[in-house]
Amino acid sequence: MRDPDFNIDGWQLDDGEEYHRAAPETFWVPDRVAREALQPGDYAKLIFRFAVASGEAPVAVERMWVLVRALEDGHFFGVLDNEPDAIEENDEFWLGTEVPFLAEHVIDILPRDEESIDFAARPPRRAWPR
Repeated sequence: MRDPDFNIDGWQLDDGEEYHRAAPETFWVPDRVAREALQPGDYAKLIFRFAVASGEAPVAVERMWVLVRALEDGHFFGVLDNEPDAIEENDEFWLGTEVPFLAEHVIDILPRDEESIDFAARPPRRAWPR
């Protein structure tokens, strides 16, 4: 399994721990134990970096929620629970697309409930290649 790659996929995840180290007073992240304990149905907020077709700024950064589906081989897998603002709707990366991530990518957490647990068990719109 490979991680998202900006040059291959047109997007990647930023390391939330790096943001926190650079500005600990203003950029908070949940503690590592909480980030490593994510379960199906929890929500994790991640920082996405996109390639965009714009002469002014060829890169856009967005914070978006993913719904955690599973933990496999040290990676979390979740489905995107936001529609990105920086790109047009497409079949490769949009609401419901499966995203692999690690604990260091998580910048916020919302706890699961019965509805999110049920939704996490459904197949993604597009699965990440394993």
